[in-house]
Amino acid sequence: MSTAYATTHRRGRQLALGGLTILLHVLVLLWFCGQAGRMPDRAVHAARMAHATHTARVSMVAGLVVVPVPAPHPSPPMPPRPALAPPPLPAVIPEPVVATPPAPAVVSAAPAPAPAPPASLSPAPSPAPGTDDMAAVAGAPAAPGSAPPAPPGDGTAAAGSAGGAFRGAARGAAGRAAGHTGHGGGAGRAGAVQSYPDAQAGTSAPNDAEAAGPAAVPVRRYKVDLPPPADITLDVARTDADGARWSGEARLSWRITPAGYRIQVEAGIRVVLAHVNLLTLVSEGEVGDDGFVPILMTEKRRGRAMTATHFNRRDGTLTFSASAATVALAPGAQDKASVPLQLAAIARGDPQQLSGNIDILVGEDRDASVFTFMVAGRETIETRLGRIAAWHLVRPPRPGSYGSRLELWLAPAYGWYPVRIRNVDASGAVTTQTVNNIVIKQAGS
Repeated sequence: MSTAYATTHRRGRQLALGGLTILLHVLVLLWFCGQAGRMPDRAVHAARMAHATHTARVSMVAGLVVVPVPAPHPSPPMPPRPALAPPPLPAVIPEPVVATPPAPAVVSAAPAPAPAPPASLSPAPSPAPGTDDMAAVAGAPAAPGSAPPAPPGDGTAAAGSAGGAFRGAARGAAGRAAGHTGHGGGAGRAGAVQSYPDAQAGTSAPNDAEAAGPAAVPVRRYKVDLPPPADITLDVARTDADGARWSGEARLSWRITPAGYRIQVEAGIRVVLAHVNLLTLVSEGEVGDDGFVPILMTEKRRGRAMTATHFNRRDGTLTFSASAATVALAPGAQDKASVPLQLAAIARGDPQQLSGNIDILVGEDRDASVFTFMVAGRETIETRLGRIAAWHLVRPPRPGSYGSRLELWLAPAYGWYPVRIRNVDASGAVTTQTVNNIVIKQAGS
């Protein structure tokens, strides 16, 4: 029985081992089949990894290798722009500026009668004899031994008038401007025109030559082209003979009117925060073939009576409210306010006319004389509008007529308007006006 049991027990063990073997083979087969189904995914993943590794290596190598970059080709230089053609200017050889001898005056046997003052204008009292300009402005008597005022007949045109106003009124106005806010108003308000008897109270009686005046002076006639109406503003700088300095502003404006034209010049100084007007010139007249044709010029200085200069076209004479002088009227005669613009009109008419001396009879407040301008050269001046090329005209002193030197700079690029005006007194005081703005006005504005 033991033999049968052993045989049976051995066969059971063999069957169990055979079943386990078959089970293991089945499990191995199933695992192999599963692995075989996922092989394509692994191949793709491996390929992707290999490509990424290759890309990273290439990028690393590219970062380490410096590839030279070719330099850009320089752009060709721009061709130079053609220079703007300058305005037509005369080929003038500057003439030496020398003083000319005084013209002989024709003395009449008896002084001409003084013209009657206008009926509508009453004479105003004039300063007492010996009162200097400062005292006249400040309203106080002059100190003993003070110098008498400069003769009003010192020919100066617009710049000289401003210079005379600065010379006579600047110091007195400074003392009174502490309570001023705005324009002084003394020169701008209408006042009584000073008549010859009133002027005689403060000055010595005129001699025969002054009363009679010179005979008709032959002057050239010029082709003119009036500049357009405009407002010209200028910075004023004055240095007195003693070194004192003043600054201010001047304004030259002109308009076409139904009766002809009107030119107004105003000049003043800046004191602290105030602007004190010292001078107002007004020229009114007609426009003709000779350019500006003045009929009446009035001059009002601060602290003084207004004076009038009459251009009597019908009688052919020049008369003055401040003196008994009578001057023969010449074609193209101007006054102090209009002469700068008349020079511009002459240059605009034909610049070749600047090739010789320019002679203009100019009526002032007490007398008239011929202003002789000559070309000193072409210059470039500094202004608040920039650098401006200009023609420099000079009227040198003339012994016996006027002791000041008047200079004007006319700018072709600005319609030949004066862009600088300078007056040098015989005392050494210098007044310079330099343009800071030019506004062209339409007719009727």
